[in-house]
Amino acid sequence: MGAQANVAPVIIKRKKVVGGGGHHGGAWKVAYADFVTAMMAFFMLMWLLNATTEQQRKGIADYFSPTIPINRISGGGNGSFGGDSIFSEETLPRNGTGATSPGEPRDAKSNSADGDGDGGAADEVFKEVDAMLMGRGGETMLMENELRHIVTRITDEGLVIELFDLDSIPLFEDRSDEPTQLLRDLAIIIAQTTKAVTNGIAIGGHVRADPLVLNHSPVWELSAARATKMRLLLGDVGIAPRRVQRVTGHADREPVTTDRMDRRNNRLEIILLRDGR
Repeated sequence: MGAQANVAPVIIKRKKVVGGGGHHGGAWKVAYADFVTAMMAFFMLMWLLNATTEQQRKGIADYFSPTIPINRISGGGNGSFGGDSIFSEETLPRNGTGATSPGEPRDAKSNSADGDGDGGAADEVFKEVDAMLMGRGGETMLMENELRHIVTRITDEGLVIELFDLDSIPLFEDRSDEPTQLLRDLAIIIAQTTKAVTNGIAIGGHVRADPLVLNHSPVWELSAARATKMRLLLGDVGIAPRRVQRVTGHADREPVTTDRMDRRNNRLEIILLRDGR
């Protein structure tokens, strides 16, 4: 009995195994960083939408557009064409739009084999004219204040150059077809740019709705008179009269804002028409 009393007791340790609750690594940190980055990009996008004008947003979108040609060999300029003129003999063949004699105007016609009338070649010419006007080729004849009054777009009809009023900065004197100095300056710039091609031109006049209910609303006559005045301004600065195919007054029937009386609806559309339009 005495010997058994001196034996050390046996202690059994039972280790508790916990499954699924241990260390998971750092994958969650990567996922969280991606989430924070996405949220930062989202809020930056929201800020840009509220802090920029329509023209600035269009410029930002065009900057990221893969359709703008980039020249690998710089010609000394910082624009898309490396300092070359968009109508030079070196630039046009490289961009696949053909070439002409120096200074010879071109016509935006399609040379596609399927005979679809207007194809990629016409769009390329319109894009070049647009780039020269809006400065996407590195240089522009427009000042920043004038750029605020212009938006452009390429449609099935052709290249549309839209000029519009801003608050307290109109294109015409109030309720008349008398152009302001701003519109006269814009007419000179547009004429110099559109001389690069020989396409026909259509001019459309639009006005905002009249706030007064009148027995005879003057919007039809006013929109037509303003379109006619633009035709005369372009003729005075060198556009051949035979290029103008039509002059139209649209009154207040095609507003661009939900508020039909908004000054933004006072606008002119100068359209470089596709061949056959």
